[in-house]
Amino acid sequence: MWYHKPAINEELLQSLPNLKVVASSGVGIDHLDLKLLSSYGVKVANTPFIVSTDTADLGMALMLASSRRVVEGHEMAVSPDTEYFPADWLGVEVSGATLGIVGMGTIGYKVAERAKGFEMKILYHNRNQRKKEEESAIGAVYCKKIDDLLQQSDFVLLAVNLTPQTRKLIGKRELELMKPTAILINISRGLVVDQDALVEALQNKVIRAAALDVTYPEPLPRDHPLLKLKNVIITPHIGSATKKTRWVMMEEMAESIEAGLAGLPIPREVL
Repeated sequence: MWYHKPAINEELLQSLPNLKVVASSGVGIDHLDLKLLSSYGVKVANTPFIVSTDTADLGMALMLASSRRVVEGHEMAVSPDTEYFPADWLGVEVSGATLGIVGMGTIGYKVAERAKGFEMKILYHNRNQRKKEEESAIGAVYCKKIDDLLQQSDFVLLAVNLTPQTRKLIGKRELELMKPTAILINISRGLVVDQDALVEALQNKVIRAAALDVTYPEPLPRDHPLLKLKNVIITPHIGSATKKTRWVMMEEMAESIEAGLAGLPIPREVL
């Protein structure tokens, strides 16, 4: 499976009685019905670890681009209408700011490692608190309640898996808890954010800006209001999109398929 295609539904499973393995690219498995697959005796594999480094890099790129208004600046610099660069055209600081990471798994932790280099204060909210030595290594402070993180952060970065519990985790209430100067960054799944509430928050300056690598649907309809807002950066779900990582993802998928067909343990089986 690549980009969630083909759809693995009951009709497909019934038409493939000899199917043994479904290998899905990336880390997310929200598009798979694991119980249904198991009922047909089909095993599932993904590529969970190789994507984390590139996705963390993109999270930092989106943070920097949105805070320093890189896309707007590029448009100004190349516009045929530009006669001078205004002195009061300003962004906001990343170095020394407070970063709140929602979801401190492998990707979230790698983002924190990078943010430490920018001397950022790091808060995080997670189902489970990290070990003390892991927190100390990056200078991270655990927020048991997501509200505490939202209220204190200059940047809120989402790196959670999409589950029934995280679907629309960030809605109108959560956006209103954030600072009016805060920037929301989403490198997880589009459905983690209530998009209608986000549009309203951006239009009414409830928060400063958003930088999104994921939306729902993907791509957005061409008339979607998010595409018309100056304080939004949207990239086409490119968290893992580097040549090396995509090559290794393909290799890992092939290894899982070969192991499954040979009756051997699948190296990256989703249990």
